[in-house]
Amino acid sequence: MDVRIVGVDLPGLRCGPYENIHVGVQRRTDVVDLFPGDAREAVWDFEVERAPADGDPRGPYVQGRRGERFVYLSWGTVDASGTFEMFRRAKLMLAAIDAQVIEAAGRPGHRLQATLGLTGDDGGPRCAAVRPPAVSWTAPAAG
Repeated sequence: MDVRIVGVDLPGLRCGPYENIHVGVQRRTDVVDLFPGDAREAVWDFEVERAPADGDPRGPYVQGRRGERFVYLSWGTVDASGTFEMFRRAKLMLAAIDAQVIEAAGRPGHRLQATLGLTGDDGGPRCAAVRPPAVSWTAPAAG
């Protein structure tokens, strides 16, 4: 299944002691596809497989145990050499997605899309478990 995450309302390049903040999606143990914290939006596209027997999501972007799967958005600083050092993560909880949305996203020509603000209630990068209504899951036509 095609997945797109659209992050808007990014918190900026500074948060407390952290400077040059970036956000990326976690693929296995690596944080990839970084966007600066002051970007207008951040968009990630990737594939999620579904187990044939029960539809449980899996793949290199999926974390967690069966029934509790999620995708990490990881926040960190980027130094002058380009090294990313994580300091905060948000879990986009896949189990919180309405079953009808998942079914619609699995149809040919559609995708699963998450749209969320990336600034948390504290004014810094959004973190912790993220479920609706903080994230909107839809199944638009891919294109």
